[in-house]
Amino acid sequence: MNFKYLWEKRKSIIVTWLVSYSAVLVVPMVVSLLVYMQSSQALKSEIHRANDSMLRQVRYTIDTQIDLMKRLNMEITWNTKLQDLMYSSKSSGDAQFTAYQLAKEFRMYQTSYASIDEFYVTWEQEAAVIRPGNVRDFATAFNTIHNTGTMNVGQWLENIHQSANNRFLLLPHLDSAEPRTGIAYLIHLPKDLNGRETGTVVVMADTGRFQQAIESISGFSGGQVLILNEENEVLLSNLPVSINQDSLLKHLPPDGSRMVNMPARDGDSELFYIQSSVSKLKYVLVIPSSIYWEKAEYVRRFTYISLFISLLSAGVLTWFFMRRNYSPIQKLVQLLTDKNSHEERTDWNELSFIQRAISNTRREKETIALQMQIHQHVLRSNMLNRLLKGKMDTLLPYEEALKSFDIQLRSDDFAVILFVVENSESLSAQLPGIDLNEKNKLVQFIISNVVEELAGHYHHAGYMVEVDEMMVCLVNCGEPESVLFREDLATIAAEAQRFLSSYQMDLTVSIGGIHSSLPGIAEAYREAVDAMAYKMVLGKQEIITYDEIRSEQADHPQTGYYYPLQVEQQIINMIKVGDFEQATRLISEVTDRNFNQPITSLTLARCLIFNLAGTMVKAVNELGGGDNSLLGDNPLWLDKIIACDTILEMKAELQTLLAEVCAYAAARLEQNVSHERAESLRDLVVKVTEHIEEHYSDSNLSVNLIGEHFNLKGSYLSKLFKNQTGEGVLDYINKYRIGQAKAMIRARQGSIADIAKLAGYNEAATFIRVFKKYEGITPGKYKEING
Repeated sequence: MNFKYLWEKRKSIIVTWLVSYSAVLVVPMVVSLLVYMQSSQALKSEIHRANDSMLRQVRYTIDTQIDLMKRLNMEITWNTKLQDLMYSSKSSGDAQFTAYQLAKEFRMYQTSYASIDEFYVTWEQEAAVIRPGNVRDFATAFNTIHNTGTMNVGQWLENIHQSANNRFLLLPHLDSAEPRTGIAYLIHLPKDLNGRETGTVVVMADTGRFQQAIESISGFSGGQVLILNEENEVLLSNLPVSINQDSLLKHLPPDGSRMVNMPARDGDSELFYIQSSVSKLKYVLVIPSSIYWEKAEYVRRFTYISLFISLLSAGVLTWFFMRRNYSPIQKLVQLLTDKNSHEERTDWNELSFIQRAISNTRREKETIALQMQIHQHVLRSNMLNRLLKGKMDTLLPYEEALKSFDIQLRSDDFAVILFVVENSESLSAQLPGIDLNEKNKLVQFIISNVVEELAGHYHHAGYMVEVDEMMVCLVNCGEPESVLFREDLATIAAEAQRFLSSYQMDLTVSIGGIHSSLPGIAEAYREAVDAMAYKMVLGKQEIITYDEIRSEQADHPQTGYYYPLQVEQQIINMIKVGDFEQATRLISEVTDRNFNQPITSLTLARCLIFNLAGTMVKAVNELGGGDNSLLGDNPLWLDKIIACDTILEMKAELQTLLAEVCAYAAARLEQNVSHERAESLRDLVVKVTEHIEEHYSDSNLSVNLIGEHFNLKGSYLSKLFKNQTGEGVLDYINKYRIGQAKAMIRARQGSIADIAKLAGYNEAATFIRVFKKYEGITPGKYKEING
């Protein structure tokens, strides 16, 4: 062996192995000393195995009997008659009869369990004992079963009552062999509803049934066998227990959960211990220590021979295995060195060199895999984007491309679900310390996982992608021509919206129609986008389905919206006089009439909102404030309305603008009209309205007639009335008459002609014309609607 070469390569693994294998040469010498010093332990181990086997036989025999006792105890405990006797409120006669039946039934147990020498149940309520075939009081039962002279009735009852549940103890037994004792197993029955003791089940087996198994092992080992209960009290022993043995018993561990032999040196005895497999009993064997030293000389000779054989074999095996084990490592190092020949090898420890080479290779592989994963995700998103927007490449084999991106098509039916997060700003505020881009990725990750998992739960395939700041889920039907696909889409959307709300995500969801083949994906996406646009009318955090919108529009086609010129003029008049409440009421009537119906067209909805905004501009211009600072101070008010996502938000912005315009108009009105004149004019308006409400049914009621009543010219009175209320006297007369006529129609007070006369119109045609002017429909149509 070239030691110089080994010194130069002292870091090599072969040097480490040489030192390790050489240590084996030291082992025989150390072993020889240990074997000689521990020869007694070797002998003990041999006897341990024999005694452990015998103890296991004892345990098997006794555990079989104990198991029978426990099973009998359990059957008695759960006997329905016993339960009925102990826990039901019966008269004394009925209870005695039940106890008699139970005693008869115990005879069957006596036949089934022939190896059980005695069993009974104490009946605390009647101070009696129930045995097979009879029921006796405590004293009689004690004299029959236990009165061997070793204890009295009180001691017997005290032992039973104060013993722990599921416990073994020794009790005298008249019918047993010497020493006239038996091992008893006790279970206390649960207390009754009043907390009183009910009874105890006692099962006994004479010690003679256990004696044969004990004598077999004591005869083999020459030792003493003891059976202990949970408190390490001796239940049975083949010999009297000595003081020395009592001190050995104190070394027993409290748990005894493992079936192992436990030697404990104490004086001239050795102790072996095993736990019962069916109870908390313990089996202990105590044998004299002198048995261990009979073969000491044999052990000494064996030690010398083993030392010589160990030295010889260790040298041969060291050289053989070192050469054999180093050969594959040497080849592997050469292979890696050739692979990385451009690098100069500086580490002469072969294992470190191999580890570094493998680590570098794995690091390169992980880097490439990460880059491939990123590229895969980008390419997958790009392909789904092109499919959704209908930009399909005819030269691209989509089936192979989808498989390469782990997209498995289960059928030819596709649908698209769009998700828009409405509270992205508040979500960002809840994640401080994270970059905005990372916050968006986190939100997208959560939504993608939830929606794709829900789609898979309903046996469909879902693939999420971000398109135009919306999360888009392309859903592929799991079963071809599934009739439940449409319902599953709505369920997926609803459950995703409800689950993600727990993450404080407010989502608006839209669902497109179901289309076949890959080109149909673009149509499904377009329909979902169209449906999402209707959140302006339907509101946020809704689930909007394209099919429902299309069916509603087909059933209720719209060609316009309700906003007649006279209503617009009334709003302008209310604004001009600064009556915010009346103007708000009129605007609410217009919006409610247009939006409280089947889904309104988006174009018409926007036109109506902008028309209402234009009405406010007209009112300001008529006040002479077109060039003043009111609109100049709010240059972006129209931009705010356009930026709103829903009709409700637009109405809120209009309400804010209306309040400013009415406040401005009221201020202008106060500048032009003195306070006293305004008060008198308001009183005049009140009197005129009261006069109209009292005489509206008079067909001769007119503006001139009212002016004469108040000593004013009719046209002047109408002008004053209009300046205060925003509408002329004639308009008010007609509106009031129409309002009363509507009430009559709803109350079904007569025909249209009769109602026209009651409302103050001589001609029904005039009434119909005026009614349609103010209500947009004829009286007949109104009667049909409210019929």
